Amino acid sequence: MQNNCHLSVLIHEQAKKYGEKTALNYRDFGSLKWKTLSWNQFSERVNQVSNAMLNLGIRVQENVGVFSQNTVQYLFTDFGAFGIRAVTVPLYATSSEQQIQHIVGDAEIRFLFVGEQEQYDKAHRVLPLCPTLERIIIFDRSVRMVKGDPSSMYFDDFMLLGENYPRQTEVEMLWQQANWDDMANILYTSGTTGDSKGVILTYGQYHAAFEANDKCVPVGESDRVMNFLPITHIFERGWLILCLTEGAEIIVNTYPKEIQQSMREMHPTCMCAVPRFWEKVYIGVKEKIDNAGAVQRKLFRRALSVGRKYHAEYLSKGKRPPLALKLEYETFDKTLFSLVRKQLGLENGNFFPTAGSYVSAEVEEFTHSVGICMIVGYGLTESLATVSCDHKGEPYTIGSVGRPIEGIEIRIGENDEILLKGPTITKGYYKRDALNAQSFTEDGFFKTGDAGYVQNGELFLKERIKELFKTSNGKYIAPQMIESKLLVDKFIEQLAVIADQRKFVSALIVPAFEELEKYAKDNDIRFRNHEELCKNEAIIQMIAGRIETLQQQLASYEMIKRFVLLPKPFTMESGELTNTLKIKRAVLNKNYAEQIEEMYKE
Repeated sequence: MQNNCHLSVLIHEQAKKYGEKTALNYRDFGSLKWKTLSWNQFSERVNQVSNAMLNLGIRVQENVGVFSQNTVQYLFTDFGAFGIRAVTVPLYATSSEQQIQHIVGDAEIRFLFVGEQEQYDKAHRVLPLCPTLERIIIFDRSVRMVKGDPSSMYFDDFMLLGENYPRQTEVEMLWQQANWDDMANILYTSGTTGDSKGVILTYGQYHAAFEANDKCVPVGESDRVMNFLPITHIFERGWLILCLTEGAEIIVNTYPKEIQQSMREMHPTCMCAVPRFWEKVYIGVKEKIDNAGAVQRKLFRRALSVGRKYHAEYLSKGKRPPLALKLEYETFDKTLFSLVRKQLGLENGNFFPTAGSYVSAEVEEFTHSVGICMIVGYGLTESLATVSCDHKGEPYTIGSVGRPIEGIEIRIGENDEILLKGPTITKGYYKRDALNAQSFTEDGFFKTGDAGYVQNGELFLKERIKELFKTSNGKYIAPQMIESKLLVDKFIEQLAVIADQRKFVSALIVPAFEELEKYAKDNDIRFRNHEELCKNEAIIQMIAGRIETLQQQLASYEMIKRFVLLPKPFTMESGELTNTLKIKRAVLNKNYAEQIEEMYKE
């Protein structure tokens, strides 16, 4: 049963209920060994952080920065800050020095908690440029500090300030003073169109979000939840804390690249992810089918066909499948699909929330077909994650983003913009009065910037209004929809559609070079580097053929007519991606202006 108390005391209240039951599974920095912490130990660490923060001089509603990848220390810091009514300001572990300087300055941060060497080095370099920044606290004990650095300390030493709870009377007084209107977080958006801005999130928003999600998201104390996306991301943050309110066991995955190994080792029942994760799973399974023998290939394709029919034509519509289909599906499920789930570490899977960008119908159908319950949803930082989602065991439509959660009022405004009102919606952006005035309608609805429509109670997305391209022929193009159709191809790693004010649609494509190199060697295509590979006519023709197949369902004006293969990936360092790996289209247009113009030459 959910414990939806104030976040300042959540971990302590859960410890009273669950005691020595495991709360957290984690690995120390650089270690391969999994460790556990009980709810009692979790509570003790959080209490120690609260005491240490008071001894450090952190004040009520003061902004405290956390610049780290996912770690248990991150959770101790977050909840320790909540315990003294401080505000945590999460920064992505991959943030640039410019982004750190902007956020630290904007939020007037005095104390910045950092993860490992890379974060410490960046924080130390920006320290002289940030007038408010006084101290850096380092989670990873193996970090090499700059010699004679008087401003930094290790988290272990920081914790000594809270040993034996020297300020516990004051901490408990602050618990009593905590209220729903206090700020809990300021989350800075990734900024695809400009400088990031701080979204204010209150305890009341969290409380309302957990209450609404509890009624439609069946996570419970028997679940083992893999923490994969950055805790800085509102999707992971909201989901993770929701799971803690339900008493679920959390598996903290510190290094995202190790996620598949972590899944196989820890066997989670739930995990939230972005569509790209499932696209890669789909590509991997599809490749194994393609490389199998003729009999196995035929069998697996039959299994997927049965799986699609079973889920898409019956279960998704709330219909009972015919007995023959049910028995055939159950046979495939016990033989083939169970092996797929086992190889992923998901043999005990409950459900898997997915959001953050467009989910292709092909990938959504595939996951359900192999017995992985994907729960598609939609939300924003400004709505404290979930606006709508599929409900497990209830009818859903492939292509929708589910039904609105309780308490959310949705209105479709001008240009089909989705407008939101409700207790989970932010009151506004931090210190941005002019922007706040523009972001809400006169009657208080938040303008999402997303176009969509509601049909039979389900919400459907069309496109980001600002990212809706208009060709010079007057046709509107939704780039994310086109991109999602092509990203399921094993040879395509990244893709950006070009179309705005152009005669036709083109694309910048970063190939999946490991796959491309294998193809080249298998087909006696010689190359010395990625540049030569991308210019090879046989490679270009092969990619063109695959694109042609994947975009058959698009209207002719939506189809990619020309493309260029790029030898280097889009990166955060070049400014081409946000911290949440969204494309910054304006930067790509600038960085690849020459290649783009070449595609439109007569």
